Amino acid sequence: MATSAGLLLPLLLLGQPWAGAGAPGEAVVCAGNACYTAHWGKLSAAEAQSHCSKNGGNLATVKSEEEAWHIQRALAQLLELEEALEARMGKFWIGLQREKGKCLDSSLPLKGFSWVGGGEDTLYTNWNREVRSSCISRRCVSLLLYLSLPSHASHLPKWSEGPCGSPNSPGSNIEGFVCKFSFKGMCQPLALGGPGRVEYRTPFQATSSSLDTVPFASVANVACGDGDEGREHYFLCKEKASDVFDWGSSGPLCVSPKYGCSFNNGGCQQDCFEGGDGSFRCGCRPGFRLLDDLVTCASRNPCSSSPCKGAATCVLGPHRKNYTCLCPQGYQLDSSQQDCVDVDECQDSPCPQQCVNTPGGFHCECWVGYEPRGPGEEACQDVDECAPGHSPCAQRCTNTDGSFYCSCKEGYVLAKEDGTQCLDVDECEGPEHGLCEGLCLNTQGSFRCSCLPGWELGPDGVSCTTGSTSLAPQTGPPQGEDMGDREGNLVYSSTISRPTRDSEGTSKEASTMKSPSLPSEAPTTLTVPDMLAHSGPPGEWMEPSTHHPKATTDGGENMDEDSMSKQSDNGTDGQKLLLFYILGTVVAILLLLALALGLLVYRKRKAKREEEKEKKPQNAADSYSWAPERAENRALENQYSPTPGTDC
Repeated sequence: MATSAGLLLPLLLLGQPWAGAGAPGEAVVCAGNACYTAHWGKLSAAEAQSHCSKNGGNLATVKSEEEAWHIQRALAQLLELEEALEARMGKFWIGLQREKGKCLDSSLPLKGFSWVGGGEDTLYTNWNREVRSSCISRRCVSLLLYLSLPSHASHLPKWSEGPCGSPNSPGSNIEGFVCKFSFKGMCQPLALGGPGRVEYRTPFQATSSSLDTVPFASVANVACGDGDEGREHYFLCKEKASDVFDWGSSGPLCVSPKYGCSFNNGGCQQDCFEGGDGSFRCGCRPGFRLLDDLVTCASRNPCSSSPCKGAATCVLGPHRKNYTCLCPQGYQLDSSQQDCVDVDECQDSPCPQQCVNTPGGFHCECWVGYEPRGPGEEACQDVDECAPGHSPCAQRCTNTDGSFYCSCKEGYVLAKEDGTQCLDVDECEGPEHGLCEGLCLNTQGSFRCSCLPGWELGPDGVSCTTGSTSLAPQTGPPQGEDMGDREGNLVYSSTISRPTRDSEGTSKEASTMKSPSLPSEAPTTLTVPDMLAHSGPPGEWMEPSTHHPKATTDGGENMDEDSMSKQSDNGTDGQKLLLFYILGTVVAILLLLALALGLLVYRKRKAKREEEKEKKPQNAADSYSWAPERAENRALENQYSPTPGTDC
């Protein structure tokens, strides 16, 4: 067959003789739209990447199990080129690396590593062991396999991460590397109808005589014949139409009447038909048609090759010459028009409240505090959190649109923990204490006032006035008080039981004692005999109050009755508190006297020490007593005269 003159120029530019089965020390495998080359060489990861990039590629990616098998085939071919290999482990660099300062991310499949040529974080992994979490140096990944071919061919190579090496120290057990080259399309291998040899030279300078697919822009050298009398033909893989790549040749190559259809089926893909003069031609089975190269057959049904991927289905076009991919409901075609991607229906806000997108569909949900109106309905209604039997509040609950809030009755405040529990307000502390002129007694949700002995509570339930009550026992119950089965007691202090909360949220009774507040007119001098005079049945000395600022609760219950029922116990406690005050005063006075006495003793001792210090002799002469000089002179004047200055 004639050779196109336009194809000779690329061959002349190549300028080097071709090897028969690839360059020494490398192997090539092409599949899909990519080719993989495996190389021997003790290089660092950076040097291996530089070698791949010079020819237009990168260190290989292993993003799927299918791609892993393609690389395994290339490594198997590389190992076949070596006759005697030791049964030891070897490593081959691939394009998976992690830069310095980037740490391990165990939540991702690639553990924080990324592909040299770019790309998303892929799901396929084949780690040999747990990845180290070092961030202080650059880390690279290599394929770990046995160098003996039988053991290598039985499984996919494992991934091993480690230092990326340097020019002088490529790394432990590094034997080579794997490159990947991607192309826009591929040509089918050339078919020979008679004796001959085909060699392909790829754009990345690899040569091979056996490729499953040949990358775009590759050159094919076809030598026909059994010996030196053979003819050579040159072809170029080029793009004939959109996504259609062809060599530009027609008919089987190297046909020979001597062999007819008996040699390689005449080079035909399906059927070979011989003529009477030794010629032959190719044909196709029913349902297929012969393409322009007169060798290859294509289905008359474009959908027979399953061009649509994923959930897409293939639909024939007019006259069965083309096809269209259709997606199911909830999906749409992607940019390739051959696969489907999910449609996010929530972008159109189809739900009244919250929309949740799902593969191929969506469903509606209600916000917190709302619920569907009925089974299968999308409309939402408010949840009444304050419904009887379901209220989370201790006292009052107010429902709102989508929520609720708690409140407390008068005399209580919300607890700070969760805002649902109520605590009693101690009105006897803080500004409210000034409401009572006498004693203030705190109660659950309220308080009441009382007075000291000799005073009685006024009609307003707050003030204290001078009364006729005394410490003597009364002959009957106080006016206005229904004694029932209770006894009146002297009340001096407000010792009451109030619920408190422990760490576990349980209610406990805690006694709170309040100091009395004396009216301005109250007597300030009390003697023990007067205060503890009565010995008969306890009498009531104060007027019980039936009026104070918060006498009733929201439920309408009268709090005075509860206060009256506790007055007898409070009277006994008042007597005890009065005795405590008197004893405390006596003890305080004794302490002051002891302190004064101790100070006096201390000062006397100090003065005595200073006096002794002054009387201490300074030298030997200080211990003698000298007579006055004047007296001696008088004795010399007249030692016989009883009276100085007179004669006997």
